[in-house]
Amino acid sequence: MVKSKKDGTGPRNFRIATDVVLAGRAPFKFEGFVNTPIFRGSTVLSPTVDQFLGHKGRYVYGRRGTPTTDALAEALTQLEGGAGVVLTPSGLSAITTAILSVVKTGDHVLVTDSAYNPTRNFCNTALAKLGVETTYYDPVIGSGIETLFKPNTRAVFLEAPGSLSFEMQDVPAIVAAAQKHGAATIMDNTWATPIYFRPHEFGVDLSLEAGTKYLGGHADANLGWISATEQYWPQLKDLHGTLGLCPGPEDVFLSLRGLRTLAVRLERHMTSGLKIARWLKTRPKVARVLYAALEGDPGHAIWKRDFKGASGLFSIVLKPCSPEAVAAFVEGLELFGIGASWGGFESLAIPFDCSKVRTATKWQPGGPTVRFHIGLEDPEDLIADLERGFARLNSN
Repeated sequence: MVKSKKDGTGPRNFRIATDVVLAGRAPFKFEGFVNTPIFRGSTVLSPTVDQFLGHKGRYVYGRRGTPTTDALAEALTQLEGGAGVVLTPSGLSAITTAILSVVKTGDHVLVTDSAYNPTRNFCNTALAKLGVETTYYDPVIGSGIETLFKPNTRAVFLEAPGSLSFEMQDVPAIVAAAQKHGAATIMDNTWATPIYFRPHEFGVDLSLEAGTKYLGGHADANLGWISATEQYWPQLKDLHGTLGLCPGPEDVFLSLRGLRTLAVRLERHMTSGLKIARWLKTRPKVARVLYAALEGDPGHAIWKRDFKGASGLFSIVLKPCSPEAVAAFVEGLELFGIGASWGGFESLAIPFDCSKVRTATKWQPGGPTVRFHIGLEDPEDLIADLERGFARLNSN
């Protein structure tokens, strides 16, 4: 339900592709301009001493919000379906803030073994220094996670699918176990976005994303966000303000711009991703394609049950070959860059190895692994580029 396009009043029911165009917009608050302007600034003047001392104005300081940040937060609150959204300078800061908002010294958290590696690093370093214990769990454990709860378990962290290895988690089963033990659930939903999965609808308490990826969509902004249910919103909002977190105004504006095309871009990423994944599955040098949207994937049934779509991010397992062959395959690709992050218009390919970081599970894929982000290029051109890459791999 969003506000009217013309005057910002009158709730209406629309489908999500319409929501991303309308949510957070009120053109006639800004002289009819379609996009909310960029508000830059720190100092906000008050007309009276009473308003200043009582913090009675809508805006009191740039770090605490502007019309630009409000527009994005309101739009994301609409899409997520929670009680409120806070914006952070990066996806990682969204992860760390979400966890910190629900734990204290002496607590215990459960984190999926397939989590984004900087999440693990935070848990193993900064969180450990604060006296919070982390136990990593098998991402496909489902309801079996109940055996891992301790009296002091305060949170369960999910990421579906996994960041590199793409295991699909049974979110409803894990949420049910957490609720039984009074623990908060936190989910990194960057892969699917609210377009294809809405964590709050499955009982998740804190839903977060790296807006750096698909929300921005153009590899030129850094941003994160956290959406909370009514139960967890007050403490999240309080911690966010206490930590002084605020993204740059240009990054917020670029994210707002990216939001308006998010649905159509994701549809293209998914269509091209499926086409290329199916093609890769037929290649003689590919042992497996790790993509829950692909028929035959171990997580396909859960994905089909819970998700409305898929992004363009997945991995492949190559049959045994030398590191030099993998390097020749990746480095010679013309249309796939070698770089961190994903979610932009451009395609990416990176080799990876999870074996050194996994603790609850063993990473033994049987061959070298490569993660792909399928961008917005023509999929036939991407396939031709990959075909040439396999020729280089075969010659090494």
